[in-house]
Amino acid sequence: MNVKMEKQAEQQETTQQITMVQAVNDAMKTMLEHDDTTILLGEDIGKNGGVFRATEGLQELFGEDRVVDTPLSEAGIVGTSVGLAVNGFKPIAEMQFMGFVYPAYDQIMTHVSRLRMKTMGKYSVPMVIRTPYGAGIRAPEVHSDSAETIFTHMPGIKVVCPATPYDAKGLLIAAIEDPDPVLFMEPMRSYRAQREEVPTGKYTVEIGKGEKIQEGTDVTIIAWGAMVPVAKQAAKQAEQQGMSCEVLDLKTLYPLDRDLIAESVQKTGRAVIVHEAHGTGGLGNDILSVINDTSFLYLRSPIERVTGFDVPVPFFALEEHYLPTPKRILQSIEKAVHF
Repeated sequence: MNVKMEKQAEQQETTQQITMVQAVNDAMKTMLEHDDTTILLGEDIGKNGGVFRATEGLQELFGEDRVVDTPLSEAGIVGTSVGLAVNGFKPIAEMQFMGFVYPAYDQIMTHVSRLRMKTMGKYSVPMVIRTPYGAGIRAPEVHSDSAETIFTHMPGIKVVCPATPYDAKGLLIAAIEDPDPVLFMEPMRSYRAQREEVPTGKYTVEIGKGEKIQEGTDVTIIAWGAMVPVAKQAAKQAEQQGMSCEVLDLKTLYPLDRDLIAESVQKTGRAVIVHEAHGTGGLGNDILSVINDTSFLYLRSPIERVTGFDVPVPFFALEEHYLPTPKRILQSIEKAVHF
């Protein structure tokens, strides 16, 4: 447990060792208990507890009026949530997979992200759209998308992506309490990949702030979500070859923590950006621009990017060839350090 967690734990009576999907469930349970305006909407989230059981047991505890099973209509779920949000509720809309969010894109683009501006601040949209994302669990290709950049491109909606159970609970509670809309991306392959001590009570992790999770001097590795543990594996292998890696977990993809990125790259002089979304139009390009804007004169080598390839996420037999691996990241670290 790190210092931040220890401080948070001191403020809580107890902690429990849970997985990320259990932390997501615990965050929603906490807010359903604390705030009567919190309401959940989604397909099969009631009796079935959702595709990944993220809402398991919540309808039994809080009833069908607050944990609402909806028809198969993503646009309807998000549109209904907008109406609830502007009328005093804090809806949490679940998309079963990120690849299913596209029918709701019009609602998100037209209403969710713009309503505050369109009403000159008279109305805000305090809602959360939860969406499992990414490859690595052998799901069909449209179930495995990592489409964060079509949302980071839109002013008016924050985009958050935790990598650990602790951050998943704290960031989700912060998102629910945020006065503006938040897209909350949950890495499916991380749902049950690790357990971590998480406070049982209510706490938040600040949106818009990343974290340096490993100190280093030779190169900065920048990652988020499911790519964080992969980046850490690559950093460990690089250290065995005498290369010291600093690892950043961005946690929030919009707005980016520009200060954290600049501080680290100005220290190491090198950067490797890792994400599983396609390279073309990927968020790595925006991070590269941040580095150019803030730290160009500190660079000792060109910035490296390790991404998914520019193809639809392939079926499971080829899935591992699509995703960034420690080996691919290590090759980019070597290229940067030995430039």
